[in-house]
Formats: sequence, C-alpha cells, structure tokens
Amino acid sequence: MKRIVLISCVSKKRNVKSKAKDLYKGPLFTNSLAYGQALKPDKIYILSAKHHLLNLEEEVEPYDMTLSYVSPNKRAQKPKLKVLTVEETKLWGERVIEQLRKVANLEDDKFIILAGQSYIKPLNSSLTNIEEPLKGVVQGKRPAKLKDLINEENGK
Repeated sequence: MKRIVLISCVSKKRNVKSKAKDLYKGPLFTNSLAYGQALKPDKIYILSAKHHLLNLEEEVEPYDMTLSYVSPNKRAQKPKLKVLTVEETKLWGERVIEQLRKVANLEDDKFIILAGQSYIKPLNSSLTNIEEPLKGVVQGKRPAKLKDLINEENGK
C-alpha cells in the first residue's frame, strides 16, 4: 500500500510559468506542501482546477480557475476567474481519477487529501482509503492547523 498526498491548488500564484510546486503561493499551499513532505509519502500531487493531477515538477503557466464557491463580490474583482460548473466539476473528478488510476491503486493505496470539499467530493466515491486531516477546519484556520500537524509529525 502506497501513501499518496493530494494538495489542492490555491488562487495565489506566481505570474510566470513555473514548476507546480513553485507556482502556488501563500501559507495554505506552502504549509500543505510542508505537511505533505513531513508525512514522507510515496508521492505528492497537486489537484489543479485547470490541469487536474499535477506532478510537483511539472511546469505550468499561471491560470485563474477554481472548483470552489466564489462570492459575487470576489467574482466582480476577478473578471477572468473561471469557476467550474457542477457538470465541469464532475468531469474534472473523472479526469483526476483516470490520472490517479495510472499511478496508484485506487482501492488499496491511502490518499491523504489536503483540500476543501469542492476538490474532495468529485473524487470521494472512487477512492476507498481517504484521510482528511483538514476536515471540519474552516478555510482561514487551515494554515495554522497545518503548522500544528507539521510540528506533531516532526515530534515538537
């Protein structure tokens, strides 16, 4: 059984083509990646709204797309932001599962998912062994929770 960490993309990004692990910015992503690495998994992937399943070393252009709910006010501030519809989100999940099937055993491997429900829900029914360390933690509290988890993992 492999342990695979899945981290969701975030809205803050560098504005130049970068390796996926370097593209995303901000404490939520950096703490998610640090916690994922502290777990010493077999593999870490990023769940990207645009690119589906990303290898950390894969180079990608910045983009403005999300599966998450975005308030009308925030949408007005970011006119180029693409929010996936329910149908597009379903197709996104199918594509991610198709990609995961090529690199993992969906029934036997353990998937540690560091993402919100909008990224987890489309994958839920296809993955047997899921762990959600951030389940129930509101968005704004997640970076601090991840720091606590990193400290626990490192024995502090």
